[in-house]
Amino acid sequence: MADRTPPLTVAELRRLIDTGTIDTVVLAFTDMQGRLQGKRFAAPFFLDEVLEHGTEGCNYLLAVDADMNTVDGYAMSSWERGYGDFAMHADTATLRRTPWNEGTALLIADLAWHDGAPVTASPRQILRRQLDRLAERGWSAYVGTELEFMVFNDTYEDAWSRGYRQMQPANQYNVDYSVLGTGRVEPLLRRIRNEMGAAGMTVESAKGECNLGQHEIAFRYDEALTTCDQHVIYKTGAKEIAAQEGRALTFMAKYDEREGNSCHIHLSLRDEFGQPVFADPGGELGMAKTMRHFLAGQLAALRELTLLYAPNVNSYKRYRPGSFAPTAVAWGPDNRTCALRVIGHGHSLRFENRVPGGDVNPYLAVAAMIAAGLHGVDNELELPPACTGNAYRGDDGHVPATLREAAGLWQASALARGAFGDEVVEHYANMARVEQDAFDTAVTDWERYRSFERM
Repeated sequence: MADRTPPLTVAELRRLIDTGTIDTVVLAFTDMQGRLQGKRFAAPFFLDEVLEHGTEGCNYLLAVDADMNTVDGYAMSSWERGYGDFAMHADTATLRRTPWNEGTALLIADLAWHDGAPVTASPRQILRRQLDRLAERGWSAYVGTELEFMVFNDTYEDAWSRGYRQMQPANQYNVDYSVLGTGRVEPLLRRIRNEMGAAGMTVESAKGECNLGQHEIAFRYDEALTTCDQHVIYKTGAKEIAAQEGRALTFMAKYDEREGNSCHIHLSLRDEFGQPVFADPGGELGMAKTMRHFLAGQLAALRELTLLYAPNVNSYKRYRPGSFAPTAVAWGPDNRTCALRVIGHGHSLRFENRVPGGDVNPYLAVAAMIAAGLHGVDNELELPPACTGNAYRGDDGHVPATLREAAGLWQASALARGAFGDEVVEHYANMARVEQDAFDTAVTDWERYRSFERM
């Protein structure tokens, strides 16, 4: 495991609180939907009480839908169980300032029951378990996530009031790689880049993307848990900065009929000496046998684990031929038509999972990638031939086309139950059921436009 030096130490936090520079501390965890949930504390109280003893939160926070409605079907939290609390304990390795909120520091929490047992269905705990499985082999995972978002010249409140219709994108044409296009929104992009850097993240670049008002800010890869922590902080912080600038941005997987927001996830492994596990100069494409097995495991498990890459009804709208979102369960060297793309060499040799969208919960997705890879390694799965052409026109297996299909594959998966346990499988199967039921009972604008007069 890499040394997880915090961007801000506890000693530094004490000094900043004593001088009045920090007056608020946020303690938050990531819920099923990938959102930060928690509390804001008066800074002296946090130091005196919460830092050592933790705090509590209602356990319904891991058993509600996206609208925070209480729903049935969860074993760990229900009306019958009284909706009690779980404990939130600060991970001091995540302590950092959040410059977009004046006088504020933030930490990520791990969740535990009152007897000290970890909350098994917590996304961060699910990832920790898979990282422990890697550590048993002397390996650690390094991950980078690439989040795309769309910027609108509307406030979040105006967007809500208009039903998210007739909004004005910040760019009105395709600005993929356009310096002029990013320049049009550079004041916002610059604030996000600089303030994420001041929060302890290593920012690499910003670029325009294909959809109207669509952009991406890239961060340097890091140890898997650190990357996922930074991912959720960045996602929340970017929205808060946009709101302060009188704009709105969205990470939803598919806002309209044009290109969706992706979240490509890059993963590589290192051994206990920091050497690359995937690389072998004598292997095909420089890949070691371990990487071939690990990649074969991704392909074998992809359909069964897609629910952890694409957790919402909207997620599946991305998967269209020619959209740069994958439809085929295939891999290829530097091939953006495949679900899995192999790139880099030596220490940088890695694979990119192109299935997740901007709505993904990074802890769950990375946990799925590790579980799939270990399945391939443990069973010495053989990697099929690479796709070097257009995977959209190939005859490989298909990425699940709907949430209903993905949820069925997940719930029936012996692989998922073996890697994550029955509790996790049933918990997230229920999340999918709740989401699907909510959509199935909704009447959409598409139906009204199509049927109001003409049917």
